[in-house]
Amino acid sequence: MFTTFERIKELAKKQGLSINSLEEKLGYSRNTIYALKRNQPGSEKLQQIADYFNVSTDYLLGRTDNPRVASDETPAEIDLKKDAEETFFYDGHELNDEDIDLITSILETRIKNRNKD
Repeated sequence: MFTTFERIKELAKKQGLSINSLEEKLGYSRNTIYALKRNQPGSEKLQQIADYFNVSTDYLLGRTDNPRVASDETPAEIDLKKDAEETFFYDGHELNDEDIDLITSILETRIKNRNKD
């Protein structure tokens, strides 16, 4: 089971962020997040980090493996091209326009084929 620190580190890596740069973005002093290796975060910090990554606090605490935040709303449709303008990363690597076009093409084909069944 992952600790809170390990989950945060994994989320930051997926966005191409170091722990230090994440601390700067959140306005935390240096080593605040590293301290989570030893101490449980307070509810306010935990919520700020969860909000930043758009995951649930339960996910950060290791209570669930589902990072999604519970919601009564219907999931919003996403526009990959628009979102990519804000920078998309996969496994720590930035995606370029060709990558986004490929992903879009694969998804469009998959959805067309799925609807035929």
